Amino acid sequence: MQELHDAPLAPLTTFRLGGPATRLITAGTDAEVIAAVREADDSGTPLLVIGGGSNLVIGDEGFEGTALRIATEGFSLDGTRLELAAGEVWTDAVARTVEAGLAGIECLAGIPGSAGATPIQNVGAYGQEVSSTITEVIAYDRRTRETVVIPNAECAFSYRHSRFKADPDRFVVLRVRFALEDAAGLSAPLKYAETARALGAEPGDRVPLAEARETVLKLRTGKGMVLDPEDHDTWSAGSFFTNPILRDEEFAAFRARVRERLGQEAQPPAYPAGDGHTKTSAAWLIDRAGFTKGYGTGPARISTKHTLALTNRGDATTEDLLALAREVVAGVREAFGITLVNEPVTVGVTL
Repeated sequence: MQELHDAPLAPLTTFRLGGPATRLITAGTDAEVIAAVREADDSGTPLLVIGGGSNLVIGDEGFEGTALRIATEGFSLDGTRLELAAGEVWTDAVARTVEAGLAGIECLAGIPGSAGATPIQNVGAYGQEVSSTITEVIAYDRRTRETVVIPNAECAFSYRHSRFKADPDRFVVLRVRFALEDAAGLSAPLKYAETARALGAEPGDRVPLAEARETVLKLRTGKGMVLDPEDHDTWSAGSFFTNPILRDEEFAAFRARVRERLGQEAQPPAYPAGDGHTKTSAAWLIDRAGFTKGYGTGPARISTKHTLALTNRGDATTEDLLALAREVVAGVREAFGITLVNEPVTVGVTL
């Protein structure tokens, strides 16, 4: 277990933003993770758990307390059953499952971050969510001071949400178990129209696993969503805002506002989101409110490749980023009456 004091946290995040932590511990085993958590809890020290840092916005003042970086390793396949240590690099794990001929998470290729973060956010993209394949989450329960096994049904998964996100100070994820599918080298049925089009297929079709993964990686790269140290469009947290889910009456009011603003023929994106709810596109809202690709003149700007990504152009501060985010939120609210919600977790700051 490595320990540093007054340790920079910016290099541990994909934004490359944020001040130092009073203390930074890097834990390489589950036992070290638990020991560090218990020590912080016993002493009343604030604790910040860091995995891949791809979903964090840390304030410029840093974090007064213990930052715990989970660097555990472990990739275990037993037939179609997969177990990942929380510190495993997610996109590498996806590649290994594809190489093993197993389907279920191939469309989640290229997503930055660690395996332990995936159930917290219920990570999803291109028609797949981890909640569809996770069977159990092994976590340390800070309330009972025990290691617990939480089955899928008790994880309360929903769109970009879970019980872990709802109660962030209770559980520290140690390992995640998945049930994948052996489909003779083929992918899971395609659910996302853009992916199907890029593959020359139809939604519901299966395609060779490697082709599905490579196509998703190309799509993500084109949007600046695959990490590249030389590309400032990837100095981001990916999608900064979640897609709004509106009640039927809210969506009707929103659609009327769209037609009033953009013309009677204008149709906002609409996707079924469960009984009495419709999901619309945050990217569409941002663009139609006037915040187009590359928007901004300062060191924090909207990506030149995707309107949902706010980026650090190299010398931004967290306050620069937040100022841009607040401008976008205010502009979308004024234009369409919808308040966007940030997807990344904020530490020491609020939007």
